[in-house]
Amino acid sequence: MYKSFEMELAGRKLCVDVGRVAKQANGAVLMHYGETTVLCTATASEKPREGIDFFPLSVEYNERLYSVGKIPGGFNKREGKASENAILTCRVIDRPMRPLFPKDYRNDVTLENLVMSVDQDCSPELTAMLGAAIATSISDIPFDGPISTTQVGLVEDEFVFNPTAAQKEVSDLALTVASTKEKVIMIEAGANEVPEQKMIEAIFAAHEMNQKVIAFIDTIVAECGRQKHEYESCAVPEELFAAIREIVPPEAMEEAVFTDEKQVREENIREITAKLEEAFAEKEEWLAVLGEAVYQYQKKTVRKMILKDHKRPDGRAIDEIRPLDAEIDLIPRVHGSAMFTRGQTQICTITTLAPLAEAQRLDGLDEAETSKRYMHHYNFPSYSVGETRPSRGPGRREIGHGALAERALIPVLPSEAEFPYAIRTVSETFESNGSTSQASICASSMSLMTAGVPIKAAVAGISAGLVTGETDEDYLVLTDIQGLEDFFGDMDFKVAGTHKGITAIQMDIKIHGLTRPIIEEAIAATKKARTYILDEVMAKTIEEPRPEVGPYAPKIIQMQIDPQKIGDVVGQRGKTINAIIDQTGVKIDITDDGSVSICGTDAKSMEEAQKMIYIIVTDFEAGQVLEGKVVSIKEFGAFLEFAPGKEGMVHISKISKGRIKQVEDVLTLGDVVKVVCLGKDKMGRISFSMKDVAE
Repeated sequence: MYKSFEMELAGRKLCVDVGRVAKQANGAVLMHYGETTVLCTATASEKPREGIDFFPLSVEYNERLYSVGKIPGGFNKREGKASENAILTCRVIDRPMRPLFPKDYRNDVTLENLVMSVDQDCSPELTAMLGAAIATSISDIPFDGPISTTQVGLVEDEFVFNPTAAQKEVSDLALTVASTKEKVIMIEAGANEVPEQKMIEAIFAAHEMNQKVIAFIDTIVAECGRQKHEYESCAVPEELFAAIREIVPPEAMEEAVFTDEKQVREENIREITAKLEEAFAEKEEWLAVLGEAVYQYQKKTVRKMILKDHKRPDGRAIDEIRPLDAEIDLIPRVHGSAMFTRGQTQICTITTLAPLAEAQRLDGLDEAETSKRYMHHYNFPSYSVGETRPSRGPGRREIGHGALAERALIPVLPSEAEFPYAIRTVSETFESNGSTSQASICASSMSLMTAGVPIKAAVAGISAGLVTGETDEDYLVLTDIQGLEDFFGDMDFKVAGTHKGITAIQMDIKIHGLTRPIIEEAIAATKKARTYILDEVMAKTIEEPRPEVGPYAPKIIQMQIDPQKIGDVVGQRGKTINAIIDQTGVKIDITDDGSVSICGTDAKSMEEAQKMIYIIVTDFEAGQVLEGKVVSIKEFGAFLEFAPGKEGMVHISKISKGRIKQVEDVLTLGDVVKVVCLGKDKMGRISFSMKDVAE
């Protein structure tokens, strides 16, 4: 027997089955939202992992294509590595869950989410977020939950909770909010320049909805929840802290961390650590946790300096941005480039334009997402933080940062009709010390403008931090946090947008949630900083998009043809269109509605291809003058090719005004001549003449 719990959530039934499957996991639920089904499990190791100073949490979101009735492509015919959507979903599940586990817990925990069926109107991502929280809450794993997650759309200026596929298509907002019983713990948003106040309303509308789900989860925990197990604490002994303070007093630690040079600070900490290792050489149990002890000592020092003394490690004011700089066109021959520097954070973004055929094809669970025309990729090499490690391709962090910048810029991109290009921006991290994702948004916005992409408005991003005290009222919001403040602080609140409004938000916190005043203050602080960056840095570097694409970028000519004529242009097995491409060297894309894009770098070749297509789709009419190449000679006349796949014949009597004995007296193979269409002859065939062209 198993237990099933139901509630109505945003007009659809949410059903949770407990004890039905996966009974050997610490916690497991089979989630049903509409006809979307996700198996969510939470499992912990029996003992802590040795030799680590962090909580080893792994989150997996496994998409199975059988859930949407598809067989995977490729030779193997099975799912391969996780899609970008799966990776981003893992991150969204991880971020609100991680702060609620004990800070001294070192047992491995894995949250697995298996998507088994998908109802396009009931998000499998949302279902997995709820399921992961419920599975962990009913398990014996220590967890200070429950939490709930709600998605919010904005359709015709009205909020829509957990929007359907049709509502998502027309929504100006894609907001995800996770909450505990008291506070907001995670925010993720993409928006079409939504004003700040409207965004705050949406966040707390979602927070209210979350409270209904949390009350539902509480009933499940009350009936099915297991007692939380005891665990081996990995907390640093208090006597070690006391011994450290005797050797390194608080004033010495303040002096070590109070610098705007990351390398200087790290060297200072290395010296302190070496000094402590020497002092505690005979205490092996202390040496095992010394690194964590020094980390916590730094953290307490930095937090005290900021919260009580209003002193930041680099000496800035609480709302002061680090020195800013921007430049464009630093990389030759690429289609567009720009570099943005904020303190010790430096990003260079390169833009590449291509025909729409180069858009990324997607093979995922969302039937509405089959291709991606704009791609933003973010790279984070080890040299950017003064380290050395082999490059193994983008990890979850890099994919997440790239997706955040992509989301921030999509609302200002021109439509395909306005700008028929596939667009790729690549952000290369040259130097990193806090919020490279937001610097990449600034650099990418300028790079797009240098490439001649007619974006609607410039987009800038900035991050706010937070340091909290003992009460909800004791806190300080910091503008433009550097790495140390992110590392030791309680929040990384990233906001991107234009002058008009917000285009993206991502909020990570390390505490048990934020109150409304903190969120409002953080959004106000980022608005002020964003406006300064847009006006004083970016606009002074490049004020508006260039009027046309650069000399090395492909040019595109668009034309519209009768959809019934598409087959004539393509030809049998693509023979006609491939002949045009071979002769002119262009690329040609044709959509089902008859929209034709001709892409190339040579204007003359593009015009020639356009002319050929025009001839192919235009019916011959009397009086029409054409130019054709002689491709065949017969006794009775010559056959001319006007465009690949489109030929006509000139009778021997229509070649010259004077009488000729044979066609070869005037024409040879390969000659290009002008003819005029005479209309249909008695047999209904189209007739052409060379001798009547002048008339």
